[in-house]
Amino acid sequence: MSTASINGWCLTSSSTATVTSFPLWRPTLRSSSIVATLNSSPSPPTLIRNQPVFAAPVPLLTPSNWREDMGDKSYEEAIEALKKLLSEKGELKAVAAAKVDQVTDELKTTSDDSVERLKQGFVYFKSQKYEKNPALYAELAKGQSPKYMIVACSDSRVCPSHVLDMQPGEAFVVRNVANIVPPYDQTKYAGTGSAVEYAVLHLKVQEIVVIGHSACGGIKGLMSFPYDGTTSTDFIEDWVKIGMPAKTKVQAEHEGEPLGVQCTHCEKEAVNVSLGNLLSYPFVRDGLVRKTLALKGGYYDFVKGSFELWSLNFQLSSASLRLKLSSAVTSSLFLKSLFLNYFFSYSIVLRMLVSFWTYE
Repeated sequence: MSTASINGWCLTSSSTATVTSFPLWRPTLRSSSIVATLNSSPSPPTLIRNQPVFAAPVPLLTPSNWREDMGDKSYEEAIEALKKLLSEKGELKAVAAAKVDQVTDELKTTSDDSVERLKQGFVYFKSQKYEKNPALYAELAKGQSPKYMIVACSDSRVCPSHVLDMQPGEAFVVRNVANIVPPYDQTKYAGTGSAVEYAVLHLKVQEIVVIGHSACGGIKGLMSFPYDGTTSTDFIEDWVKIGMPAKTKVQAEHEGEPLGVQCTHCEKEAVNVSLGNLLSYPFVRDGLVRKTLALKGGYYDFVKGSFELWSLNFQLSSASLRLKLSSAVTSSLFLKSLFLNYFFSYSIVLRMLVSFWTYE
């Protein structure tokens, strides 16, 4: 039997279309006659280096169970020595065969397959996309000016760029569990908040689209977590409970229906909660009033292969918005309450008034 172990790789992103790969060590092991033993002591894999990844002059991955500097000569010498030993002491053949199988299993790990998948993925991207669109990538090298900011779930089945066939540079994408936008809060949730701020104030996006999806694990967790204040996770429950208004609304309107049906409704209503939370960001409100920014909700059903898109009419004028906010500007808690109430005032009639289209 034979195995191959990858000694790291680095693929250049220059315009020369040159792919640089590091040597592969490919020992051939025969369990009936030899056993391979390695003299090096294990050392942890080197996964992060101080040098930039794309300029790394050394392998990015260093397997821990063999030496990088073991050359062909020393390897052959070891094999010959083992053959001689086994020919002189036949009783060791069974032990040697078992050891060979053990070493083979250690070398033939799934990590090799994982690294190879990444390598081949980049090779395909570079040859089929990067090198075939030089004008696009030359323009992207100068900067980005996306029209959309998309908030989507981290679920591996719902990549928004893939689902909406978007090219690099078209969308500024934020992905998290259950595609949630938290309320404006400078003391926590800075990851999503900073992304919204950067998209609106610096990239000048024209649309913020929050996209939910079918069979969302985060929403199922939200619908399943108890109300007693106990938690069984370090982060997940605290995060998805941002969507609690959606859960409350769905349970009130769909009481008695199966959990799966309630989850489907909540997957959509949680999108509306996030759209309502976006109103608590002052720069988002300003963009809405100036009509330089629009908010939309979306829902991707990967089981049925359908996509829904809707917009919300907040009916906010510049004067009324200033009036509503003038007494609340010093109270973040009041702000959150104000916009939460605003959300419930329009979400009930959402499907009648503001649904754009459904594509199946």
